[in-house]
Amino acid sequence: MLRKLRLLLMPLFVLLVACTPIQQQPTGESPTSTQLTFLISGDPTDQTAYQSLIDAFVSEHNDITFELINIPSSGDFRKRLTADFAAGTPPDLFLINYRRFPPYAAKGVIESLTPYLAQSSLIRAENYYPQALAAFTWQGELACMPQNMSSPVIYYNKALFDGAGVAYPSDDWNWDEFVTTAKALTQDTDSDGMTDIYGFGTEASIVRMAPFIWMNGGDIVNDPTTPTKLTLDTPASKEALAWYIALQTTHKVAPDAVAEESESSESRFLNGRLAMFIESRRAVPEFRAIEAFDWDVAALPVGKQRASILHSDAYCMSAAGKHKDAGWAFIEFANTTAGQTILAQTGRTVPSLIALAESPVFLDPTAKPAHSQVFLDAIPGMRNLPIMVTWSDIEGILGTELQSAFTGAITLDEAIQAANEYSAEFFQGNE
Repeated sequence: MLRKLRLLLMPLFVLLVACTPIQQQPTGESPTSTQLTFLISGDPTDQTAYQSLIDAFVSEHNDITFELINIPSSGDFRKRLTADFAAGTPPDLFLINYRRFPPYAAKGVIESLTPYLAQSSLIRAENYYPQALAAFTWQGELACMPQNMSSPVIYYNKALFDGAGVAYPSDDWNWDEFVTTAKALTQDTDSDGMTDIYGFGTEASIVRMAPFIWMNGGDIVNDPTTPTKLTLDTPASKEALAWYIALQTTHKVAPDAVAEESESSESRFLNGRLAMFIESRRAVPEFRAIEAFDWDVAALPVGKQRASILHSDAYCMSAAGKHKDAGWAFIEFANTTAGQTILAQTGRTVPSLIALAESPVFLDPTAKPAHSQVFLDAIPGMRNLPIMVTWSDIEGILGTELQSAFTGAITLDEAIQAANEYSAEFFQGNE
């Protein structure tokens, strides 16, 4: 009788076991949590800043966790991103410069943020600088949400200016005054025939030279919207390039190829051996650690007109992502006043949120640089490089040829001719 009862109860026992939830081992996170992968490219200070942003977001959304992946090399970052998309395992979110997102947008792998922004109760498009929004717009859709915008400025070592008896840069200094200043600051301090302090340091790229081309009334391409060729051989463009290249080849105020190879201009500035350095807002967190001397920023010297170039990064969401609501929640938070304040206080960014950029949070005179207003003053004359799929290829060609001309390895005419020849195939899709 007992055996028969056991046989009758066995099926019921099996059914109850099958319906009983399996108890998971503790993992430190909620069993209902959503994990987002977030890919960035930056130095350790960047990683720390974005981790702080993530921590602030997670404190309000404890059902969401993050895997923050930092690929320091921008080239390796793009290779990783491309490979992840090809493998069907893209990050949920990634941060990218406007010059680099078009290849991904063209393949349809970036989720349009236009409908998300239109329905948001926290952020509105009209509260952001239109130049930044336009730079991330692809075929009428907002591909990514810009979190910052910047322009190149002149960082200068006040101690070297004081020691040489040179006045600090004025807001309206011109190209001739810039050359005179750089010459006065370039010194052989131990009289051994070798330059010990350079007046100016730069990278010889189109990103650095573009503002000066535009200041001189020239242009880089024949049509900013649908370019079909470079226009560096026009008189105005060529004159601006010649002036910039002469800073090294003629005036010798910038390190030559050997000197730059032995120590970068950025390192020289950090170590007090470079008087002026051209860079975007990106350099501020590292420069704030300088204790040996005081420094500040000044506007680019003015040509025939004022001009500057846009530097902007944005949060993008993968179209194949499985957690888009959570991804948008982070992008939305990151671009609120609270979110952008976290990054602005690190010194790393010029907020894309207009009210915040114009507030004491960014314009804090007690935090270096003292004259952050310089970044905002550049905005009316700000332009962007072409938004096109093959621009990275063209920019790479320009970088190679302009670098060779800047170091005197080839003439400017040879650089322009080579750039025209090698870039032609990358414009063919726009013809």
